[in-house]
Amino acid sequence: MIEDHDTLILAHLQKDGRATNQQLADEVGMSTSACWRRVRALEDSGVIRGYAALVAREQAGFAMSAILHVSLERHDAKFVDEFVSRVTTRREVLECFATTGDADYHLRVVVQDMAAYNRFLDEFMFRIPGIRYVRSNVVLKEIKTSVALPF
Repeated sequence: MIEDHDTLILAHLQKDGRATNQQLADEVGMSTSACWRRVRALEDSGVIRGYAALVAREQAGFAMSAILHVSLERHDAKFVDEFVSRVTTRREVLECFATTGDADYHLRVVVQDMAAYNRFLDEFMFRIPGIRYVRSNVVLKEIKTSVALPF
């Protein structure tokens, strides 16, 4: 169960994951030792899965982003397991969601350019057995991107 102090800690860490324990304790109104114990408990329980830098996609050389809508021919375990296994190993795939609606999966993919995207489709996506279709929506402009939960 997440307590009030935990949500304050999580909200602050989402804004500044590099904050020192002292800064974090001051921000949430706790002693440094109590704050350290709460952060450690959140890490140990898996609520905090890790820490990372947020990198600007285009400035890092990934000029193209797309949302893929993927539907499988059949939903038997063999095809699902194969799809999931392959997709989770590809670095271009930042997110993959099993969804309801017209598509079985939605993927967020980033690549350097259109040629790289074409290679990703031809050499990877179109070679996964059991895929009925892949539909692409190229991202024209990112309006809002966030990984922070709304505490």
